[in-house]
Amino acid sequence: MDAELNGDLDRTLATMTSNPHIVNVPTMIGGQGEQGVRTFYANRLIGQFFPPDVEFETISRTYSPERLIDELIISFTHTIEMDHLLPGVKPTGKFVEAVFVVIVGIEDGKVSYEHIHWDQGNLLVQLGLIDPEGLPLTGAGAAAKLRNPSIPDPFFNES
Repeated sequence: MDAELNGDLDRTLATMTSNPHIVNVPTMIGGQGEQGVRTFYANRLIGQFFPPDVEFETISRTYSPERLIDELIISFTHTIEMDHLLPGVKPTGKFVEAVFVVIVGIEDGKVSYEHIHWDQGNLLVQLGLIDPEGLPLTGAGAAAKLRNPSIPDPFFNES
């Protein structure tokens, strides 16, 4: 991930198989094959991966020789355009904490795919782009619940 965060495209691609793919599931943005992944990184990630204040908090990690699965809370202030995460959304200046699950396929010690899932609804609520009134959305509450499972659920108060 250091290569990605530092915008080192060649070093990033050196960690991947000859035919990788990346899917950012909520936005369907990514790349297929070495050239597609290179184009995705060059056009949609370098310089806009995450803002400078980004923090990654690992909740859980599962690893086998074929797969790595990370459950994360990613926190940042939305100060830059982020095409992979929020295509077409201008910076709002708002702080967010979003839940992510990253599934990485591994072949012969190299990355064969990345499937990146996140809670787009609650992310959009925190950015002020969706009014949660009447919707089953909790904004930053989802991240708080992962950190502290004893927080009561806001809908039924059964947990």
